[in-house]
Amino acid sequence: MPRVTRPGDILALVTDTDPWSPAAVAGVAIAARWDSNLTGCYVDPALRKLTAGEAGSEPTVLGLLLEPRAELADEHAAFGSFARHAGVRNADWIVARSGITPTLRWLGARHDLAVIERDMVQASGLLDILGEAILDCRLPCLVLPPHWAGELHFERIVIGCNGSLEAIRAIHSALPFLKVAKQVTLVDGDVRDGDQGHPRFDPFVYLLRHGIMAKPSYVRASSAMAGEILLKEVGNIDADLLVMGAYGRSRMRERVFGGATRRVLEEATLPVLMQH
Repeated sequence: MPRVTRPGDILALVTDTDPWSPAAVAGVAIAARWDSNLTGCYVDPALRKLTAGEAGSEPTVLGLLLEPRAELADEHAAFGSFARHAGVRNADWIVARSGITPTLRWLGARHDLAVIERDMVQASGLLDILGEAILDCRLPCLVLPPHWAGELHFERIVIGCNGSLEAIRAIHSALPFLKVAKQVTLVDGDVRDGDQGHPRFDPFVYLLRHGIMAKPSYVRASSAMAGEILLKEVGNIDADLLVMGAYGRSRMRERVFGGATRRVLEEATLPVLMQH
């Protein structure tokens, strides 16, 4: 059976320290389960309002504070204690000095998964700020729904696949979670035989090679309808996690989310693993 690499380095974008915000709690839970390294990154409310353009010029490594500010030293110690108590052996604490997009871009280069709270930005900035960050970092992002207060379970998972590179990356990144699931439902909407000469990716066969028996469901729907279909399937099996590619294209310097991605990002009430 093929070996699946665990998510070795987890990044949690933290929005509150007293009590710990959902991303911190979820990040600790994932890191403890897979014996991963964990980085908690506090993002100040003012920085969460910045679009990619407003965030300023490209940050350098020094643009991210690698040591906590003096006034947050207590939070640094508290986060380490919180993580160790849950079974995390290695936990770091840093403070963002730039907007969400450049922060994710730089920290994403050395992490395997980012845990993000969807409501860390206002609804008006969901796509321009948070959506842009997800598209730009290329890192798999576990997006928690608003006011998330539940525990993470990976027993029933729905996968949405349209044959795109983004969807394939998302499935590959989700393998550690899929391996422990009791039920995996694959919603396959790829109607292409090949893309620009490339062979068609068969997600069912790919999963089977990794020891994952998925229940396939083949659909033919527009991008807008695909989001509705995925959310309906999530409800049908009371899923714990949805896995899908985050699709966007550049148009007049604006990122325009594909219909399914937009619909899910706006309406999902469960954690969603997205990757561009």
